[in-house]
Amino acid sequence: MVQMSRRRFLKAIGVSAIAAMMPPVFADGRKRQLPNIVYILADDLGYGDIGCLNADGKIPTLHVDRLAKEGMVFTDAHSNSAVCTPTRYGVLTGRYCWRTRLKSGVLWGYSSALVEEGRQTVASVLKRHGYATACVGKWHLGLGRQEKNDYDKPLRPGPNDIGFDYFFGIPASLDMVPYCYVENDRPTMQPTDTVEASPSPAFWRGGPISPDFKHVEVMDKFLEKTVEFIDGCAREAPGKPFFVYMPLAAPHTPIVPTERFAGQSGIGVYGDFVMQMDWTVGQVVAALERNGVADDTLIIFTSDNGCSPQADYKALAEHGHNPSYVFRGHKADIFEGGHRIPFIARWTGRIRAGSRCDETICLTDLMATAAEIVGEKLPDDAGEDSVSILDVLLGREHGRPLREATVHHSIDGSFSIRQGKWKLELCAGSGGWSYPRPEAAKKLGLPPVQLYDLSKDIGEKANVYSEHPEVVERMMELLEKYKRQGHSRRLL
Repeated sequence: MVQMSRRRFLKAIGVSAIAAMMPPVFADGRKRQLPNIVYILADDLGYGDIGCLNADGKIPTLHVDRLAKEGMVFTDAHSNSAVCTPTRYGVLTGRYCWRTRLKSGVLWGYSSALVEEGRQTVASVLKRHGYATACVGKWHLGLGRQEKNDYDKPLRPGPNDIGFDYFFGIPASLDMVPYCYVENDRPTMQPTDTVEASPSPAFWRGGPISPDFKHVEVMDKFLEKTVEFIDGCAREAPGKPFFVYMPLAAPHTPIVPTERFAGQSGIGVYGDFVMQMDWTVGQVVAALERNGVADDTLIIFTSDNGCSPQADYKALAEHGHNPSYVFRGHKADIFEGGHRIPFIARWTGRIRAGSRCDETICLTDLMATAAEIVGEKLPDDAGEDSVSILDVLLGREHGRPLREATVHHSIDGSFSIRQGKWKLELCAGSGGWSYPRPEAAKKLGLPPVQLYDLSKDIGEKANVYSEHPEVVERMMELLEKYKRQGHSRRLL
């Protein structure tokens, strides 16, 4: 592994050699240890793909299951969207993505930056409180100001402009051109070659690729750079907390596990790729342990949305495996399978080992949680849809549900709102890729509104909207209020 020089590393994380040796000092003069935060975001991983969440699952996920055993499992965690880009926007800003220019779908490899210049992010908040910050992995939030980026020029604004000291990753999904590694604001090598499209399951689109880029090597490259950053922080800046946001490229297409995992799951190439993802998580944890900082680190493992149909649900079912567990639908859908996702947190000595939380949370909640950890009150124009889950993580009494309600979005821009046992969906079908798709729902004459009592009908089979008009009206009014006022969290 080629590592950064000490001077280059210290410059990247924004400290001098002397400051690197000093513990964080706060405004009141006290010195206290803030936790490192490692946030690992899997790509298109289903709730049912993790062993600790699905006793009937057929994919060994030993490393994630270990985190669950040593930490807290959330059973009602959700992404704010059923697809990639809007979820990532929500994770980093604590704001629903439908409040931006992106009202449906996702960005592409040449798209311009989605995060608005000047908007606070998890990274910028933590950096302001002394954290070294890095993003390693799949970006998929746009780069630069032009709608058709020129990769010969600096890709600004980008990760370095919203709080990350260091970035290494790919511009968008692993199946989207251009195929190249970007370090900070420049490709490590220009995408001057061309690659032919590849069929499923190793699906990728044809187009520009850099000479040093191989799809099958990307996950290992992400791991290498993440471990390099953790090693550098521990070695060169002891006592300085760090934040690593690691958005993986697996098990999203192209489904390309390395040779060491080929055939290991026994249920096909998708299962093998999930196992590689799980092993990658284990290697990150091992790096923390090797550097003696594991007990001082809050580790969060989750996924950006549900499993993609590219995983081949039919073939997996023949082996008795369902990536969506008991939930209806999958990636892209407004149904639970589209946005109910694994969420596991470990913070040794602070989060009770083997604990479980059944409260509804959302991936937008990282922003407010990080702010509370460092003792900062977010202004009204930051983290507008983010609620801190720190009380739950630490087992503290909090008196009322964390979230008043949670809003979800499908790939075609359909809304749903969840409050307690009720889930209201403002579309006739899936709003995504599972049956009935919007066209099919229209032909079937299905009602344009769906209401489900998830306490009785977790599979969303019985639409009871006509039986509870008062619930429909109340929840629609709440959703409209959230849209109108520009925020959903309770402002103080």
